[in-house]
Amino acid sequence: MNPAEPELEVGEIVQVSWLDRWQVYKRLQELEIPCCCGVDQPLRVKINTAKQAAQLASVLRQFSAPKSELAQWLECCWQIG
Repeated sequence: MNPAEPELEVGEIVQVSWLDRWQVYKRLQELEIPCCCGVDQPLRVKINTAKQAAQLASVLRQFSAPKSELAQWLECCWQIG
């Protein structure tokens, strides 16, 4: 966690593999979703809107779903669009 970042007032712990948590943290930061992740600490996220909840779910899916499932989901999106 960057020392300049304020601590979250309230934040839910998100279960993420210790190997993926910094990548998830970085992506959530890019999406401007309030989160913090200290050394040897779990990832904490504060969700304020339905949009942020959907973005969080999407980010977590990218790191937890098998590649074949992600490819199938992308194919469905292309067909819809």
